[in-house]
Amino acid sequence: MKVYEVLAQAFVAEGTSDVFGMMGDANMHWMNALAQRGVRLYEVRHEGSGLGMADGWARAAGRPGVVTTTSGPGVAQLATSMICASRARTPLVAFCGETPWGDQSAVQYLDQRRFAAAIECGFVHVSRPDLAAEAVQKAFYLARTESRPIMLSAPIDVQKQECENDDYVPSLNLLPRVRSLPDPAGIEAACEIIRDSKRVVVIAGRGARRADAGEQILRLQEQTGALLATTLQAKNWLCDRTGYHVGIAGLYGNKAAMELLQEADCVIAVGASLNHYTIEHGYLFPEARYIQIDTAPHVVMGNGAVADCYLQADAVTALTQLSQALESRSVRLDGYHTADVRTRLTIPPVEFRSEPGRLDPREVIQVLDTELPGEIGLVLGSGHQTDFGTMLFQRSREVMSNYGMFGAIGQAPLLTIGAIVAGGNKPAFVVEGDASFLMHLPEFETACRYDIPVLVVVMNDEALGAEYHKAMASGLDPELAVIPTPELGQVAVALGGGGATVRTAEQLRAALNEYVRNPRPTVIDVRITRDVVSVPYRRLLYGEDV
Repeated sequence: MKVYEVLAQAFVAEGTSDVFGMMGDANMHWMNALAQRGVRLYEVRHEGSGLGMADGWARAAGRPGVVTTTSGPGVAQLATSMICASRARTPLVAFCGETPWGDQSAVQYLDQRRFAAAIECGFVHVSRPDLAAEAVQKAFYLARTESRPIMLSAPIDVQKQECENDDYVPSLNLLPRVRSLPDPAGIEAACEIIRDSKRVVVIAGRGARRADAGEQILRLQEQTGALLATTLQAKNWLCDRTGYHVGIAGLYGNKAAMELLQEADCVIAVGASLNHYTIEHGYLFPEARYIQIDTAPHVVMGNGAVADCYLQADAVTALTQLSQALESRSVRLDGYHTADVRTRLTIPPVEFRSEPGRLDPREVIQVLDTELPGEIGLVLGSGHQTDFGTMLFQRSREVMSNYGMFGAIGQAPLLTIGAIVAGGNKPAFVVEGDASFLMHLPEFETACRYDIPVLVVVMNDEALGAEYHKAMASGLDPELAVIPTPELGQVAVALGGGGATVRTAEQLRAALNEYVRNPRPTVIDVRITRDVVSVPYRRLLYGEDV
């Protein structure tokens, strides 16, 4: 058997079902072997886009995604998306072809080991035929255990050599299957902190959601009279299960929520790292003591400190034991669970700003949230226009956010395509700015080619929105950030999908209803005013709060 066949067979044994990327001389034999083994191949228009899709696939599936490139230039195209995936701590394996082993005179030669280090991913090299299967096992093991991207670099001449086909042991078989139990002394210390507290806040993160610890969180919230907040990556989780949900903790919280959170004297974080975004560098919870539950051995919070009580354990087990301990000690708090707090959490109506031919972005989010059913998942990108959705979407639905992952625009539509593939082609929508969407416009054609039912809602202010408002606040010329765009709805139709350019709320509702009736690759180009500044930008640029 050829090495490329052994490699392909090992990927299949690791559970690989979908691969994103571009074919070239140095990976085509491997791709052909995968196709023969039933793996679905998604040919993209740019290697970096393929990695973005593999990133979204992995985040949605909860296991390593796979991207592939040919040697040299193909690998170099991965840079931005690889750093985004690394910062998001996404497990994935990039199968990268390589020029013949040791031939530095080859046209496509690149020192791929050094390049991998520069773009923040691990590196595994297929240096000999007899080490091929072991290299795949190591790459997947590192991706799973270190929760990050790994580049598997395979020289084409090594791939074409003969190799013994021994029984392959998948990396999953090497992982310890231990249920993480909390230290009893830690449970006792947590009970003491809670008993001495008056205002408790529970912050649920991505880890809690992945652990499906919702019932345990709600029970603890009821016992402690806590407010429930989430990190950005767990946005709106459980919001339909409690009347004391304050939304995202941090910059994206509304004024009332931030005021309430500042009154907390105890914060219980579940599967949340409490980074500087979540706790506003420590300013959001100035008087609070921290209890942190996480599977990691140790986590330093965004204020540079460690929790007063750290429980290394899985969320379900730790929360169950903590609730039982509180009950046995008759600890029960009213805390925030009052009529006054419920009233303060009520969101007042917003008076939208009208402009001929352009919508208020806040009204756009309200219409999207109302018209798109909760079972349709949401992906949020980065940039000024995305801030409206990040803050204002209220309906409980699966949400994936790319905010803070290297600050790269243009990634969110790619993540959405990958997430839809991982979910069995279940429809999802992404909210992006016009500059972000146009950056990877060719990949909308990829979605059309594979009939991936992605809805791209372009919040189109015909500008680099973030730079426009930063320039305005800095006394610079904001018009330098204005870039006219064509009718993107028509562009989408030309690429083989559905599309509409809308300028009124009624037109937006009609376009959304058409997508719901017939989910297919669709772009809705929503023309919005530049006169409305998002709340996060008003806070950061002008020191205002509303």
